[in-house]
Amino acid sequence: MSDACCCAGPKMPSTTSTITRAARWDHFLARWGVRRYSHRVEPGLYALGNPSPDSHVFVTANYTLSFDALRSSLGGIDGYIMVLDTRGINVWCAAGKGTFGTDELVRRAEATALRDVVSHRTLILPQLGATGVSAHEVRKRSGFRVEYGPVRARDLSDYLKTHAATAEMRRVRFGLTDRLTLAPIELVGVMLPTLVAAVMLLAAFGPVACGAAVAAVLAGTVLFPALLPWIPTPNFSTKGLVLGAAVALPFAVAGGVTAASAAVAQPAWWRVGQGLVYLLSMPPVTAYLALNFTGATTFTSKTGVRKEIYKYIPVMAWMLGSGIALGIALAILKG
Repeated sequence: MSDACCCAGPKMPSTTSTITRAARWDHFLARWGVRRYSHRVEPGLYALGNPSPDSHVFVTANYTLSFDALRSSLGGIDGYIMVLDTRGINVWCAAGKGTFGTDELVRRAEATALRDVVSHRTLILPQLGATGVSAHEVRKRSGFRVEYGPVRARDLSDYLKTHAATAEMRRVRFGLTDRLTLAPIELVGVMLPTLVAAVMLLAAFGPVACGAAVAAVLAGTVLFPALLPWIPTPNFSTKGLVLGAAVALPFAVAGGVTAASAAVAQPAWWRVGQGLVYLLSMPPVTAYLALNFTGATTFTSKTGVRKEIYKYIPVMAWMLGSGIALGIALAILKG
């Protein structure tokens, strides 16, 4: 990815705007959570193209997807990319955690002797990193002025023409493609416990219960991000509960039908109870997994998420516990 560059200091690493097959494979692995925290770029100052002391300095995180998104959007532009040590976390999340922040920005400017590399005193940061950076502190401590570029790296070439972002450049979008991009890593994270639970339920209660467990997880990790804007409730927990109930309904019906058509048909009250097991146990699983997306979307805030967790996690626990207890009781009565 880099070679030694002597155009702006001894042995400065260089990079290009070309994304290689190896880089694309790295992106694929990152999206699927393979070696989750190893997709990193070495922090430091990189030369892009053939920069001069007057060239722009762009700041990003040392997460490979963030670094590659920036450099691939700067085709034909000579400049410097200053990579902060965010521990392999993207700009937005790192800004919230404080690793893409004032201290690291000042520290990296000093460590790379940036003042001796460029003649100007301006750093161009991604807008989504603003929550972690105090611009006036950066200027006071380093002498560099912070300039916030557009939300999307692909808008940088237009932004650089005037250094004034349009309303569209400032607008944060979280469309269907963006939401589904997050699904694989969430799915991988729960795949093993889901398989274990599915096998145990298959052995103990049959294929309907097994399918219900898999469906609840898929609803929370894949279907939820796809349908997020259209589920008509105000927060993630209730959205997850609504979606989980919708997914549970066919299983509740199927469970009752299976019990009615068995060799020894179960009474109506038992079949109703069997349906309630699915309606009580599936929605909290979906809702709990849906909460994972609060930190990855533009729809929430830290305080809002905290309130939501305190309010709805007990409800989810109560529903799931009740569903499990009812299922066990019905199994005992059936026996």
